[in-house]
Amino acid sequence: MSDNKQYVKQHILCSASNPYNNEVILEKESIYNGNLVLVNKQYPLKNPKIEGLISINKAFPDILMKSIAVYMLQRALDKINSDHNIVPVSGFRSLEEQTMIYRDSLRDNGEEFTKKFVALPNESEHQTGLAIDLALNKEDIDFICPDFPYDGICQKFRETAPDFGFILRYAKEKEQITGISHEPWHFRYVGYPHSKIITQKKMAFEEYIEFIKQFSSKNMYIYKQGTQTEIEIYYVPVGINETITIDLPEEPYEISGNNGDGIIVTVWRRANEKEWELFRN
Repeated sequence: MSDNKQYVKQHILCSASNPYNNEVILEKESIYNGNLVLVNKQYPLKNPKIEGLISINKAFPDILMKSIAVYMLQRALDKINSDHNIVPVSGFRSLEEQTMIYRDSLRDNGEEFTKKFVALPNESEHQTGLAIDLALNKEDIDFICPDFPYDGICQKFRETAPDFGFILRYAKEKEQITGISHEPWHFRYVGYPHSKIITQKKMAFEEYIEFIKQFSSKNMYIYKQGTQTEIEIYYVPVGINETITIDLPEEPYEISGNNGDGIIVTVWRRANEKEWELFRN
């Protein structure tokens, strides 16, 4: 099975409680959950209860991420045969930990540095359990700005990551949009194919969230995987005090809030009956 088909089978069937139910009720809370929640200064974290956290691996038991992100991260590292040349530095952070890191950086590095590289509490992606800071494995690793160069094994990971749902979150040319300085080490799990689209279009995550809003259930964005599989993506606005029901086809889908004003629906259209059985089995 190809990497992307394996992704759909593992991620969609494991993350959706009933991935083939064709009627879904969306409420206010739906906006603040999912792999596509945008967290930054404009859209602070609204859901402090992060569930499904597990250790990256046995060697780093205190570094946590959501389970699907851990699974796909390990697949990406295995794909490039990293062989422990890449190590995790920081994953999930609680509100208390992010507050401590911010205060310590102000004390040790000053305000200018801290504003560039450390997000305020509740404005950090690390609090979602979907972000990871990685480093080239060496003796001295800086916690705030770990070394993750644009060559060798680190660049191989950077190029491979979008195939497994990860994006380089803070690119150099997007600093005015993200509000964070260039961070070559910081990767965010958004899920496939969103990671591929963001990377191919050279978008910041903020730009992608706005880009998808132009597509509705009647005018979907179509991402073609190879020559057979089509993936439909569209946006559904959800008001603060609104409850809406949407109908979905009996095929694998994922729903995620954007942490602002609505949800993003992703539907995997079967290419043929043989592929469909892979998803069902």
